[in-house]
Amino acid sequence: MKTRRCCILAQLTTAGGRYEVDAILFDKDGTLIDFIYTWGKWSEQMLGEFGNQLEARGLPAMHADIASLWGTQHDKDGAIIDYDRNGPLAMGTLDDLVAVLAWQGYLAGMSWAEAKLAVQQCRQHADDQLNEARAAKALPGVIPFLERCREIGLTLAVVTADETSAAVRQLEWLGLTDYFAECIGTDQVERGKPFPDMVKLACSRLSLDPARVAVIGDTNGDMKMAKLAEAAVAIGIAAKADEGRGAKLPDADAIIVSMSELALSNEPC
Repeated sequence: MKTRRCCILAQLTTAGGRYEVDAILFDKDGTLIDFIYTWGKWSEQMLGEFGNQLEARGLPAMHADIASLWGTQHDKDGAIIDYDRNGPLAMGTLDDLVAVLAWQGYLAGMSWAEAKLAVQQCRQHADDQLNEARAAKALPGVIPFLERCREIGLTLAVVTADETSAAVRQLEWLGLTDYFAECIGTDQVERGKPFPDMVKLACSRLSLDPARVAVIGDTNGDMKMAKLAEAAVAIGIAAKADEGRGAKLPDADAIIVSMSELALSNEPC
């Protein structure tokens, strides 16, 4: 991560208004990187291996519909093609996802201890496959926007529901780590999203006032986190085809399709 630069008086403009900010805090998945490309692949590996674990024990398949477990949408071949921005996969921690799947193992007939061990093996398998494939790609508009932030000296940080080490590794795959002064994963705080802890920790480390910080994310948990931290603005990213995006991001001050819709200008401090 880069060394933080001095405070810069920046104007961040959205369709909803203009905000003076000293920094921008970004969610990672679905905001900086393509969520399905990374976590869709991870989830397919995780669920596929869990099915193998059940079959090896002669146990029935999961009771719940796969799509309802983590809030995912699947094509006819079972591949994940979309996700609920307010569902467990999008908003939950890895520990949350492990607990959800372990519960399915328990319902299928495993002891709770056996289910936890089985799911941890599934997670290790999915992690290994993800790391081998280096499955990450930046969303459209992200890199030009980060470059513009760098040009004007704006401080940037990542606040993610992912664990810090995994988040940094994925940013490294894409060559993005140097843009960010901090990367705060959910493992660094007592309470993850939608609580304000990650924003407050990032601001504390970077000597920032939350009231002069923008938060950009793709879930309403990100928006609630921003509001509870009393950030300057909460900006939500939603798919263009999603007609109900306002209802899914009710706490957003502005909703964009990509960061190309945001404008930045600066003035001397």
